[in-house]
Amino acid sequence: MAKSIYVGINSAARKIKKLYVGINGTARKIKKAYIGIGNVARLFFTSEPGVVKVTNPTALATARGNLAATTIGNYALFGGGHENGDAYSKKVDAYDKSLTHSTPTALSKARDNLAATTVGDYALFGGGYSASSYSALTVDAYNSSLTHSTPTLTLRTAVARLAATTVGNYALFGGGTKNGSVVEADVTAYDTSLTRSTPTTLSQARDSLSATTVGNYALFGGGRGPVSVVDAYDTSLTRSTPAELSIARNKPSATTVGNYALFGGGMGPGSSAVDTLDAYDTSLTRSIATGLSVARTNLASTTVKNFALFGGGSSGGSPMDTLDVYDASLTRSIATELSTARINLVATSVGNYALFSGGHNNNGVYLDVVDAYTVE
Repeated sequence: MAKSIYVGINSAARKIKKLYVGINGTARKIKKAYIGIGNVARLFFTSEPGVVKVTNPTALATARGNLAATTIGNYALFGGGHENGDAYSKKVDAYDKSLTHSTPTALSKARDNLAATTVGDYALFGGGYSASSYSALTVDAYNSSLTHSTPTLTLRTAVARLAATTVGNYALFGGGTKNGSVVEADVTAYDTSLTRSTPTTLSQARDSLSATTVGNYALFGGGRGPVSVVDAYDTSLTRSTPAELSIARNKPSATTVGNYALFGGGMGPGSSAVDTLDAYDTSLTRSIATGLSVARTNLASTTVKNFALFGGGSSGGSPMDTLDVYDASLTRSIATELSTARINLVATSVGNYALFSGGHNNNGVYLDVVDAYTVE
């Protein structure tokens, strides 16, 4: 976490970027400085890069949770979701690299619990619930100019609570639940021309899983049960099964930083939130990193520059505003909290900004707030 010191110059606060101390007649740069508070050493200055809160951009066009997010070209997209008043949403919000907000053409079908990823020049939003317990086959595509289209072929199976990621030239949508009761193992792939193919299914049918990509592998991990299995697909869509998650869980959150795919948090055995963070390197070797600062589920994650961010979620039924940060060496710090504690939010990154959007509070009220973070 970035910590800063300011000094007053001509009635203006100026940030101090470097501090030095004299040692044996030589000026030595101070990288980190601490102060004692309550017999505990607290970091109050660092010259090393860190994640900081920047602003709250223009709010979403409609307050909602259980939406999906991805990035295409110069735009972060937030699509679908569930609105206040028990309404399914087809809204799409876009934020460019300057965090300017716009509203592209809406999704072709209103739905929540959908998934999104990007392949070639297309951001894809697939699946979801289009009505209570009724899942959708629908896929919507947006190119880098935010022009909307629909691929000729839909998902192979109508599912919600699925996961999506991209490896090589393929966007993959995997797992999910059909009509609220039948758990599926199907995987649907779209190439850069939006031609559909059907790779080998997941090794185990499941929903409420998560997905991310590291090196030449797309990883699908966890799921309702809870489940510990991880499936990997290479750039030829050949499936393998690396070491399982160290703790079975549903609804973990996944992102990638440096050479590591990270699966953090989720609901473990006994319906207890976990703080575990499993890391898979580019050879699919698993390790266990320092856990989240607070055990929680229904959180969101994204990566900006060389930092992975895990924000929000639920701990013991209470929404959280915590934001854990991991660098490419998997060292953990804690950044300035989200502006509002919330669960079932989503995150993606555009340009120099990580965006956390939507979700709902402890009263089940859906929110339109967007938090933006950068590295300095």
